[in-house]
Amino acid sequence: MIRFAAVFVLLWQGAVTALQIPRFLLPGPLAVARAMIDGRAALARAALVTGAEIGAGFVLGAALGVLMALAMGLLAPLRRALMPLMTISQTVPVFAFAPLLTLWLGYGIAPKIAIVALTVFFPVASAFGDGLSRTPRVFRELADSLGATSVQAMRIVRIPAALPDLASGLRIAAVHAPAAAIVGEWVGGSHGLGALMIQGAGRMKIDAMFAALAATVGIAVVVKAAVSRLALRLERS
Repeated sequence: MIRFAAVFVLLWQGAVTALQIPRFLLPGPLAVARAMIDGRAALARAALVTGAEIGAGFVLGAALGVLMALAMGLLAPLRRALMPLMTISQTVPVFAFAPLLTLWLGYGIAPKIAIVALTVFFPVASAFGDGLSRTPRVFRELADSLGATSVQAMRIVRIPAALPDLASGLRIAAVHAPAAAIVGEWVGGSHGLGALMIQGAGRMKIDAMFAALAATVGIAVVVKAAVSRLALRLERS
């Protein structure tokens, strides 16, 4: 991964230098690095805002997704009623709700957290719900033979068997959560890395826009790594 990134940066800088691409069209990595150093204070503040949105939205969305999957696992009629709706809802890009959430919740941090939570909710609820519904029959029969209630069977048998599916849902959600926060900031916001990108593009400071983009990529890598470690623990449980 590091080698690939290094090769990519070298090719990028070489192409910009050899083709003499204007900075307002595509700044080179050196220009982006200078912009990051010059604007490090603003980038740090914006990264904290975006990171908080991603963290809060991810925890909220994952918690709601787990609760929804558990409810559907315990109540078969609820699952039959909600699964088609959840399947249809995933055909609509969550980003399309960003203007509505901004209208309903204002221009603060709340709509950004909400759109991240929505982005995380669906893959977690779907993956964990599928895992709970596919518990091996032998495990269910064993729980029934021991006289376990549905809640006890859920806790002792079905949840442990579905943890790898939950891990998969969390990994998928981790990929999309940073993008959701940035889109929320694009639609309505004056803080965060997405807002810095809009400001940089509006002022034709493309190197500053790329600096904010690079910071976003860094946050996305950290989020993905943290969630991957959590998912690995779940798979080994």
